[in-house]
Amino acid sequence: MFENLQDRLGSILNGLTGRGSLSEADVSAALREVRRALLEADVALEVVRTFTEKVREKAVGASVLKSIKPGQMVVKIVHDELVEMLGSEGVSVDLHAPAPVVIMMVGLQGSGKTTTTGKIAKRLTDREKKKVLMASLDTRRPAAQEQLRQLGVQTGIDTLPIVAGQSPTDIASRAVQAAKLGGHDVVILDTAGRTHIDEPLMLEMADIKKKANPHEILLVADSLTGQDAVNLARNFDERVGITGLVLTRMDGDGRGGAALSMRAVTGKPIKLIGTGERMNELDEFHPRRIADRILGMGDIVSLVEKAAENIDAEKARAMAEKMAKGKFDLNDLADQLRQMQKMGGMGGIMGLMPGMAGMKDKMASAGLNDKMFDRQLAIISSMTKAERANPDILKHSRKKRIAAGSGTDAAEINKLLKMHRGMADMMKAMGGKGKGGIMKQMMGGLAGKMGLGGMGGMPDLANMDPKQLEALQKQAEAAGLGKPGALPPGLGGLPGGLPGLGGSKLPGLGGLPSLPGFGKKK
Repeated sequence: MFENLQDRLGSILNGLTGRGSLSEADVSAALREVRRALLEADVALEVVRTFTEKVREKAVGASVLKSIKPGQMVVKIVHDELVEMLGSEGVSVDLHAPAPVVIMMVGLQGSGKTTTTGKIAKRLTDREKKKVLMASLDTRRPAAQEQLRQLGVQTGIDTLPIVAGQSPTDIASRAVQAAKLGGHDVVILDTAGRTHIDEPLMLEMADIKKKANPHEILLVADSLTGQDAVNLARNFDERVGITGLVLTRMDGDGRGGAALSMRAVTGKPIKLIGTGERMNELDEFHPRRIADRILGMGDIVSLVEKAAENIDAEKARAMAEKMAKGKFDLNDLADQLRQMQKMGGMGGIMGLMPGMAGMKDKMASAGLNDKMFDRQLAIISSMTKAERANPDILKHSRKKRIAAGSGTDAAEINKLLKMHRGMADMMKAMGGKGKGGIMKQMMGGLAGKMGLGGMGGMPDLANMDPKQLEALQKQAEAAGLGKPGALPPGLGGLPGGLPGLGGSKLPGLGGLPSLPGFGKKK
């Protein structure tokens, strides 16, 4: 989402940090470029104007121009103002009200309200252990109520039975009553949208609000709509009174201006962001982490959180036992590749690692992308059980059959086998100190760099409050993991980075840690 802005701001600020001293003219020239970059990213003009004025006010002060590292001071000021623009603290959905807590979803048609309703319900059920009831108030869009019912079936969450001919306000009353009788903690009302804002829509929203008395009114906005999303947020806030924003399609290739503008214009916090189509792809919005990513500082806390969610503790233990015996077959390799895919693939992981966001294009041109993982998994899936357990039996005729079955060729199979041999040798040499594989090692190593010990010291993020997570980020920065351009040495604990190894030898990929599938020649 923020890649273009990240590239532009990165090159502008790098130009400042490389200088020994800065004049007022240098700062003014850089701010002109920052202003242009923000406008190109579709940030609202009034927001850009306020932002650059605040940065200028602080950046041309004597304390900055005469400091030891003036360029870095300017970067810090830009970072702090970005955080301020996005909302200094992350705000979650507020459930502090008598049960059932009513959450009302509003927004235009096609912004993703119904899907987001299902995602929020799943999140509250899984993470907060709440009993949730979903109700569709959309009587206009064909099959809108059926869509929500299907999402309920898919996620195992209760939905209000559909009664034909009821008005949206009647459905809202029935939903609140049903939630009280059913002992539900939360009821989410999925309201109807229009293709544009009109008077009947706003009157309907006001009637539902009066009838259901919602504790939260969340505006769902498509982050790809740019400037218009800002007007949308302002209108809904003035007429209905929203308590927070949910931005969908944050994984798209939009310019990110809506996210940067809406909080500043409405003063209402962005509470959640949709990062994909799947029901678990909904994240809390953390302004500081987003600012870190925009300025290429990475996002260690989100990376560790993703690992904590996706690394299967039981599988990690079983693998550690196998490694202790020096065993590592192709089934284990496939598990490791799937874990990396669950964490967002190569692009997702690199986007969260300090100094690595700008490497994506170089990686793609070198063939290092998620399709490579898909091909490798296809190769392993095309093998027999015996071949996966004992790759040494793979001779020419077997490779020919596997290549035909996986749609690849012998060269790719040889590359995969070479990568597996390198990893198996390393695991054997470590004598089981691998502690559960690539992802566990990588995350454990990052935790170690932050003074949290190895795998055993990896924090349980599910039980950490926001202040502890903030402290974790600060530890990361103190360890040199939060600075633009700083790479975690060896990717934490693994000799030469990720097993596979020798990625740093790839042309044009200077400090890139080693990655699976691109081994050194033996």
